[in-house]
Order: sequence, then structure tokens, then C-alpha cells
Amino acid sequence: MGLLSLKRLIGGPGPGDGDGDGGKSKPVGSPCQQEDDNQDAKRMRNPRVSLPEDIWYHIHSLLPLRDAARAACVSSTFLCSWRCRPNLIFSQKTLGLNGNWRENVRELINKVDHIMKNHSGIGLRTFGLQSYNLINTCYLDRWLNIAITPAIEELSLTQFPENNTKYYNFPCSILFNRGGNSIKHICLSYCAFRPTGGLNFLRRLHLGEVHITGDELECLLSNSFALEQLTLKYCKELNYLRIPCQLQQLKDLEVYERKALQMMEVKAPNLSTFHYDGNLARLSDGGLLAVKKLRISSFYQYNNVHYASANLSSIVPTIETLIISSFGEVSQIRMEHDVISENSSHLRQMPRSTHGNIKNVNIIGFCSAKSMIDLTCHILENATSLECLTLDTIHDDYVHPDRLSLHEVGFCYRIGSPMIMEAENALLAIKRYIVGKVPSTVKLVVLKPCSWCHATEGLGVKDHRVA
Repeated sequence: MGLLSLKRLIGGPGPGDGDGDGGKSKPVGSPCQQEDDNQDAKRMRNPRVSLPEDIWYHIHSLLPLRDAARAACVSSTFLCSWRCRPNLIFSQKTLGLNGNWRENVRELINKVDHIMKNHSGIGLRTFGLQSYNLINTCYLDRWLNIAITPAIEELSLTQFPENNTKYYNFPCSILFNRGGNSIKHICLSYCAFRPTGGLNFLRRLHLGEVHITGDELECLLSNSFALEQLTLKYCKELNYLRIPCQLQQLKDLEVYERKALQMMEVKAPNLSTFHYDGNLARLSDGGLLAVKKLRISSFYQYNNVHYASANLSSIVPTIETLIISSFGEVSQIRMEHDVISENSSHLRQMPRSTHGNIKNVNIIGFCSAKSMIDLTCHILENATSLECLTLDTIHDDYVHPDRLSLHEVGFCYRIGSPMIMEAENALLAIKRYIVGKVPSTVKLVVLKPCSWCHATEGLGVKDHRVA
């Protein structure tokens, strides 16, 4: 964006603009008055003369990083603005680096280091760095020492090192001493984060592959009363998670763990959305009574669907939206549970429990596993407010009832013959066990395979497991 475009953004008249008389002016009055009129005309033709400097600084801050740097090369005002730019987000994309990320690491470091050395640190509110390799500690220390000021509000440090054993030791002392009363959003990955206190204005905290213990996290959370969103992803040292009742603003919680978490105690009174990927036994530790939207998944367990149908009514009694991902139990190509057959005289009877808040249920990758049929029937019988039940017999990237229309504009997502075969079995199971139990007040939507791309002809499918 050039300087002319910047002038047009503020809506001022451009060169040659007049007052409706074709650009002609008729001098009247004394020579002094004529000189004043000429000065006013110059200000109108050049809005930069009359605009306050802080407005130009704000306009400059809205430009993308590379465009802002170019503008600083041709304008002294923009050069001053560049040295106190409030938002610095560094990545291969924002720096215009193309090609292999391994080859660009050195260039990324050089560019970021040059920019940070010339930045005054004044007014910096947002600092972000994304690198697909581990950056030397001396550079990170130098940049963070400049970026973390009493005005910093958002801080993001995302690295994806090839060698995960080398974790950067994040300078917590600088953050807590300088930015403790201003920081609102922290996003860290692949580093060691050792907090010693709370952050009064912290609203969002995202930790991914971060070294932090249960004691250290509890120390931070117990004194961060403004926290609204918390995401913890595969923090290997996190042996327990305790969310104190003082976090009354906490609404969203995401926890992904790999067997390290031994205890999870959630006491946040207004928690409404919870996404959990890990050992399902941790859900029974308590504290989820107010949750309305729950998503559970586990790559290592194969009883998610059964666990949900048997336990969630007591663990999350006010739930309205439930999303379950069970890679082994629901996957059409490697089910770990019995498949229902024509010899199944009756389905398993689950304990009755009313789910009065559930209105919409969407099962992606619906299959003919007994546990899946049991759960679906249980929902139909106990979800008294249910309005729509969607059963998608194919697990792909398209959520559309008519895959044929997608085929006409491109092509369907490629899936293997085992999934197609299982989808046919699932359709028969729906017809035999589900359709007859759908109340008249509930809309049943069944998403089928594409009749063109997912046809079973030629796949050798001659026998189905459901009659």
C-alpha cells in the first residue's frame, strides 16, 4: 500500500480537489487573508500536514509487517512509528520467506534480530514468534528482553524443534517483573515455563509441549483471577491439574495429556466448555457440573462411547452438546468392539437417565458396532429435548447430506474399500435398529456414501453382516 493509498484511507481531498468550482479560487480581501487562504488550501491538498502524529502512527501500525517496513524507508514519520511499532508478529509468512524452512532459519534470525535491535521497546503491546526450528537462546533472551515491557499485552512464542529434548528456559522473572500488570494473553510451546506467582490481568493461557509441574501451574492459576480460557497440550511434567474455585471467569478449558496426568480437579464454578483428550477416568475427579459443551477423545483408549453412555449423565448433568471421538471404537476400518449382526436378538439395556438439555446430536463415522447402536438408542430414549439426530456413515472432510453435489463440482474425498463396506453395514443397522425408535418430533438425517465415487460395485461386497 503506497502513501497515496494511505491518504485516501483518511478521506481527505487529494491534489487538485477544490470546493466545487473546478479547482479555481478567486482571491478576495487583503493580501494577508489571501496568504492564509493559500495555506489552508495546501493543508487540504496534503492531509499529512494537519493530521496529528499519533493518527499516522496508528495507520502505520495497521499495515502488514513488510509494507510497514517499506513505508518507514521513505518517510521520517513512519520511521519513528516503525521504531515503536505496537505489534510485531514474526513468521516465515510475515517476513516473506519462501522455500524450505530449514534454509530460512538463519535469514529469519537475521531479520528479526535487525528489527528488534532498532525497536525502542516503547509502546510494544503484541509480540509473536513462530519458528520451525529451535532458535539459539541468546537471540530469544535478547528479543524478549526488548519485547516484554510494562505495556505488553500479548506474547506468543511457538517453536517446533526437531530435537524435543532442548527446551528454551522462558525468562519468567522478566515477564512477572515487567509485564505482570499488563499481560493478557500468553501462548508458549516447547519451552520450560516456571511461574512463581500470578498474573492479575491474564485472560488466555495456551501451553503446548511446555515443561511445567502441577505445583507451578497451580501457583499461577491460584493468583490469575481474570483467566477466561486455558489450553494445556501434552505438558509432560504436569502430573496433576487443579483448577481453583477462585477462577470464576474461566469459561473454556482444553486438556490434552499422555498418561502423565494422575489427578484432575476442576472447581471453576462457571466452566461451560471442556475439551478433554486423555484418560477418561480423570473426568470422574469432579468439577464439571456446570459444563454445557463437552468434547472427549482418546487415541489410547477404545471405550469412549461406552464410557460416555454409562457415566456422563452424572458427571455433566447440564450438558447440551456432546462430541465424542473414539479412534478405535468408532473407526470403520479398525473397530475394537463387537459388530452387531442379524443374530442380535436384543440390544444392551443401559441405565435410564434423562438428558433434558441435548437438542442436536451428530455422529461422524457411524458404524455397526454394538456400542454405537446402544448409545444411539440410549440418546433417542433419554434425550427428551432432542430435535435433530445426524448419522454420517462416512468419516471424511465433507459434512454434507448430498455428496453427489460435491462430486459434480470436484470429487469426493477418497476413502478405502473397508470404510465403504462398513458404511453399507451401518446403513442396514440404522434401518433395522434406529429408524423405528426415532420420535416424530426428532429429525433423522442419514449421510450416505456418494453413489458415484463410493459405490461398492467391483469391491467384491456380496455379503453384509446385518440383514
